[in-house]
Amino acid sequence: MTALEYADRLLSPVTEEHEAEARIIISDLTALPIGRINIEAPPLSAALKERIEGVAKRRAEGEPLQYILGKWEFMGLPFYTRPCALIPRQDTETLCEEALKINGSGKRLLDLCCGTGCIGVSLGKLGGFEATFGDISPDCLALARENAALNGVPGSFILTDMFGGIDGSFDLICVNPPYIPTSELASLQDEVRREPALALDGGADGLDFYRRIARDHAAHLSPGGTLLMEVGAGQAAGVASMFPKAEIIKDLCGVERVVAVSAARRQDEKGPAGR
Repeated sequence: MTALEYADRLLSPVTEEHEAEARIIISDLTALPIGRINIEAPPLSAALKERIEGVAKRRAEGEPLQYILGKWEFMGLPFYTRPCALIPRQDTETLCEEALKINGSGKRLLDLCCGTGCIGVSLGKLGGFEATFGDISPDCLALARENAALNGVPGSFILTDMFGGIDGSFDLICVNPPYIPTSELASLQDEVRREPALALDGGADGLDFYRRIARDHAAHLSPGGTLLMEVGAGQAAGVASMFPKAEIIKDLCGVERVVAVSAARRQDEKGPAGR
């Protein structure tokens, strides 16, 4: 039996994603690229068997694989992960891809509720934005700083409750705020409940933080700037209604995932026809 086969057997009763997770685990434990796992089929040594069993045991107890490994990929970049911050998810890549449509060279970005810093780091690395990271958690800010250094992205890091500690204005503000209704927290999957409640609990209807954003964002969004917000399933219309003009953006699966708000340009920036 190969190491991959053994990992897959242990994970099969734990998760529907057992095949994919087995490959990720073996790649992490052997430093063998995922694309080479099936070809080279690492043998099941006693030491590797023990390490696989340790990971599988933690997975069986409901611990997310991303926290067990301590790292995860987002937008093709590596990120450290810890239980203080939400796990970077593919859902959030929709927001980043929308942001990358903007020419970021020399433009100021605020990654608010930054968590791991995956949004700001990705946009700084891939889009040339000058990133500022804000979060209410000192542990999250420390993690974001580590991830910025890991990816060679300079940045400023501000301990703040939403916009409370933020000065100045930005060309792009990205926010992935807590948006799970409080009453739904207890019914989340075991893995999700291992993530910090501070980053999940969006109040009674899940929209508390969007109300705060709608109230305070204008003072920090430069003329012609853009505000991008990730939203939960079924929340896009409610969030969009809080802003005078908002666009709803769907992900590749057709789910309304991001709400975009554009600030008006200054009069002297408009074209001759007022456009």
